[in-house]
Amino acid sequence: MVANSAIILAAGASERLGTHKALVEVGNQTLIESIFNRLERANLEVTIVTRGSLANSIQALLPESNVIVNPNPELGRTGTIQCGINEIGICPVLIVPVDRPGFSLETVNLLRRMETATAPEYNGKGGHPIALTSQDCEAILKSRPDVPLRDLINTSRIEVNDPHLHLNIDTPSDVQQLLRVADSL
Repeated sequence: MVANSAIILAAGASERLGTHKALVEVGNQTLIESIFNRLERANLEVTIVTRGSLANSIQALLPESNVIVNPNPELGRTGTIQCGINEIGICPVLIVPVDRPGFSLETVNLLRRMETATAPEYNGKGGHPIALTSQDCEAILKSRPDVPLRDLINTSRIEVNDPHLHLNIDTPSDVQQLLRVADSL
């Protein structure tokens, strides 16, 4: 299996942060631009799934990108993944939450070649992106949108050397941490 596609999940409400995570400024670009560009450097076809209120802003930042809207993002992250799979078709794919930017290009390239559902791990703790097989995508499409992904697929883990893998952008202090390490991502 070689994944040639990635789905960036950017449909969350960002309630704890108070501003849309995708639009957080990281140096001279936004978080969505940073992640999108990293995935494109891995030669992946990238689809961004977002909420209606963010679609125009993201499309303006990334005019050549494929931006689609999850009409019901409040139903859950699996529903956002389903929107992405419906857009690109059933195929091996990397699932990349916009609020988990701590992965390296090397990790992306490693995950692309996995034969099973796989998540990166650093110091015994799992992270993102997650590599999915075509069979995983089929199972996700058959599910309800509110079922957590961890209840639908069993991921193997592969150790990576990404010290910021666990970075999760949920609060203003998380953004400050991101800004401190952004140059190393």
